[in-house]
Formats: sequence, C-alpha cells, structure tokens
Amino acid sequence: MNTKPIYKSTAGKNEIMALYNDVLARWPVPHEEKTISTRHGDTFVITSGKKNSPPLVLLHGSTSNAVSWVGDVQEFSARFFVIAVDLPGEPGKSSENRPSWQGYDFAEWLEDVLDGLKIETTALVGLSQGGWTALRFATRHPERVSKLVLLAPGGIAPARTSFILKSVFYMLLGNKGREKINDMVTGNQVMVPEATRFMDTLMTNFHPRLEKEYVFSDDELKRLKMPTLLIGGTEDALIPIEKVIPRLQKLLPQLTVELIPGMSHALVNLSGVIIPFLIS
Repeated sequence: MNTKPIYKSTAGKNEIMALYNDVLARWPVPHEEKTISTRHGDTFVITSGKKNSPPLVLLHGSTSNAVSWVGDVQEFSARFFVIAVDLPGEPGKSSENRPSWQGYDFAEWLEDVLDGLKIETTALVGLSQGGWTALRFATRHPERVSKLVLLAPGGIAPARTSFILKSVFYMLLGNKGREKINDMVTGNQVMVPEATRFMDTLMTNFHPRLEKEYVFSDDELKRLKMPTLLIGGTEDALIPIEKVIPRLQKLLPQLTVELIPGMSHALVNLSGVIIPFLIS
C-alpha cells in the first residue's frame, strides 16, 4: 500500500473535486451515490439503472474517475444496473491509498466492492488501467464474471516505452507538456471542451502512477473462458494493440475483436459497440 500524497496540493484536490461534483450534478440519468468499505480503503460508486437489471461494472482508466463514463451511462443504464466505480489511488472519491499492482490487491478490492453491493456475478467493462483491473479480478474469480469488455487494456503486453519516456519529459514542461500528453492519448479524436478541461485539470493537479503494471501470464489468461470483447485503436500511443490482439486470440476461446481505425488510447462513447456484445 502506497500512502504518498496523490495530489500536488490541497487546492488542486479541491479543484478536481469541484469539477467531479459539477459533472455528477448533471448526470444524465437518476443515480445513487454509495461508499463501500473494502480491505483497501473506502470506495465510492455511482449506481444508475433498474436494480433488477443485469449488473454492469464500469472501471475507468488511470488519472481519471467514474464520471468519465458520463457520455455512455445513459445508454448503459437503459439495459443494465450500472455501477461506475472510483478506483483507489486515482483522482476520485475513493481512498487515496494505492494498492499494489504486483499482488492480488485489486482483485480483493473489487471482490469487496461486489460483496458490498450483494452482486455475485457481473459483466465488467474496463478501460486501460480499468481493463487491467478487470483482468486481475476475472483471472482470479472467473466464475463471477459473465462477460468481459476490455478497452485498450494494460497487462497483456508492456506499455510502449516511447509513451512513458515522452510523458515523463512532457510533465516537466508545464501546460505545453500536458497538452502534448493529452494529444498522445486522444490522437485524432475530437474532444468536446468539457472533456479537455477535465483532462487538463487532472493532469495539472494529480500525481499519476508511473510504476510498471503487472503483465499476466498465459496460465492466468487461459482462465478467461467467458465471452470477451477487446476494443482497440489502430493509433494507440500507449498500448501496443498489435501485440495484444494476437496474444489474446491465442489464449481466449471466446474472444471478439473490434479494432477502430484512427483511434488512439482515449476510447470513449462506445456504448453502441459494447451493448450489442453484452446482450448477445
């Protein structure tokens, strides 16, 4: 457990929380906010949709939080009981401690979240680090995952060294450097001004995790017998999707691949691709 400060200042944390609350106040569907106790700290979740609908857990990426799903939650909530979760150690409302990426901390954490919500089996959607988290849980508890959706997931192939080195350098350049990092993440995708402001505020005030993520073994990935959808962009600057696809095709018996031309790492507003897979 890492207890070093994750925010650059108290004022910076307050700015992020103000933006978070502003987005949450405009959540497009009725919702409830809950805090669940886990072995790795309190966890904040946003639930939407009918409670008797099939559950769907949304796991955001690094340097982000649950309100990043605002563009998709209305469509998801029409068919599912949606649980958008703030990962611990990220700029949301969950505990600020950072569970280890090398052990089973994140599997334990998500197990506690589901138990706290009295959910035995669920579909998981994870983006980037959220995809890694979904994999950590699904490889540990495959019987509890009905379907798995991985958007540019970590943990299948090491992240591109070029992205990491450029990011470390750009962080030293202030605003111009943050713009460069955002450009690498979003690529050619047109971002609305609110989303750009969201990313800038997080990058300005938050210390992202930079240590190496755990890469799953073949034996671990072979435990993923559930239907799995992999979504990637052809221009992903962080995840080498050209290595991820063949590895998962070799190991997963029920894999579907959606490769999106021209997209980089910011895979957003894809409910139209994800929902047909989940209800099939």
